[in-house]
Amino acid sequence: MSGFSPSLPLRRDEYNGFTLTQNSMQVIRQNFKNLVLTNPGERMMMPTFGVGIRTFLFEMNSATTYGNIRAAVQSQTSKYMPFIAINDITFDVDEVLAPNALNIVIFYTITPLELADALELKLEA
Repeated sequence: MSGFSPSLPLRRDEYNGFTLTQNSMQVIRQNFKNLVLTNPGERMMMPTFGVGIRTFLFEMNSATTYGNIRAAVQSQTSKYMPFIAINDITFDVDEVLAPNALNIVIFYTITPLELADALELKLEA
């Protein structure tokens, strides 16, 4: 069975050795998730690559922090994945049950394919 690239996280497959992404939508989603989760300076030869979303976990739960997250996602996406248009970013925090957790949903459109998708991230300290 053929595919585009190894699916992350790596998982064993009885046919190819590792499971593979099966279409361009899966590849773009995987690359976009990597962009958001990577800290600047973490990727070799690209010191400015990455949003570093986990660095915002210990910031104050405020509109300013959400604005900084939006700005970082917009900036990095326009620089490294310009074919993605960010439509909206929503934040969900449960101060009582999980005060050190942040749920983020990034709604985006892959403009050349005219496909909309959402990336949901559940971050915990």
